[in-house]
Amino acid sequence: MTEPEERAQQRRGYWRDNLRLAGCCLVVWFAVSFGCGILLVDVLNQVRIGGFELGFWFAQQGSIYVFVALIFFYAWRMGKIDRKHGVDEED
Repeated sequence: MTEPEERAQQRRGYWRDNLRLAGCCLVVWFAVSFGCGILLVDVLNQVRIGGFELGFWFAQQGSIYVFVALIFFYAWRMGKIDRKHGVDEED
């Protein structure tokens, strides 16, 4: 395999890993925001946290907390993916 072909294959592998991670994060975010905040709201409302129904909490706050956690998770995993593929920014 020639060097340009090898580089192209490495780039495809990098973007495959990147898109897989982004897709997984989007699925989790969708499941929490839509699933817990809308579809499962009646089931979750049977549980109370701090006087508020859990379904209401997920619809108002929970999906935001999960989104922020996903940002940190994505940054951490992308650092690992960058190092795996040799495109990290460390000296």
